[in-house]
Amino acid sequence: RATLLGALAISLFILAWHVVTVNRMDLYVRFLNVPSPEQVLESARTAFSTGAFFEHIAMSCRRIFIGFAIAALVAVPLGMLMGRFALLKAFVFPVCEVLRPIPAIGWVPMAIMLWPTNEQSIVFITFLGAFFPILINTLHGMANVDEVLVRAARCLGASERATFREVYFPAVLPQVFTGLTVGMGVAWVSLIAAEMISGQFGIGYFTWEAYSLVQYADIALGMITIGVLGLLSSPAIRLVGNFLMPWKG
Repeated sequence: RATLLGALAISLFILAWHVVTVNRMDLYVRFLNVPSPEQVLESARTAFSTGAFFEHIAMSCRRIFIGFAIAALVAVPLGMLMGRFALLKAFVFPVCEVLRPIPAIGWVPMAIMLWPTNEQSIVFITFLGAFFPILINTLHGMANVDEVLVRAARCLGASERATFREVYFPAVLPQVFTGLTVGMGVAWVSLIAAEMISGQFGIGYFTWEAYSLVQYADIALGMITIGVLGLLSSPAIRLVGNFLMPWKG
């Protein structure tokens, strides 16, 4: 039922898109220069016939994987340690709260100055986009761990390391994967912004270059590709989460 409703919603969206663009409607929101679905489909055929478009996709996916993986490897342990040790949280959390509201575009000039290559600066911005949602959700998960379980583990002789491994980590996993899912979405937003401003490859660069060259159909193709890549990323994270947390099923 959900699949049918989703297919119906997408079909109605494409139909509405076709109607407003073919008729060049001006309903305060102007569709005069917006490409029709047929034009975007023709642009996709042209793009798919060359390897350059797939190289842009591969480059963006590579940057996302590296930046997101580093963010997860840093944010999850740090969040658990901050949730366990109040002194560490009091020291680190204010800095995180100052940096967290800064948007990805705001980091671009500083990232270019910090890192020797544009590639490293783009990965760094992607890392920042994923880092804070993962960290905050891990902190919330640690705050909700049942202290009865912790005391029971200590009474049975569990060390600090064993308590982290056997109690804290399984208890915090649902919130961690919530943070990973949110972080993946923010990482894509950050990546596209960075690629548009300082990249030379990637789907964000492809979309911005199409705008610069007044290739409207390619703009829509780039946007749709970004949406599809983001759509595929979240279910992949949920799939891993279901595998690691069979008790939730």
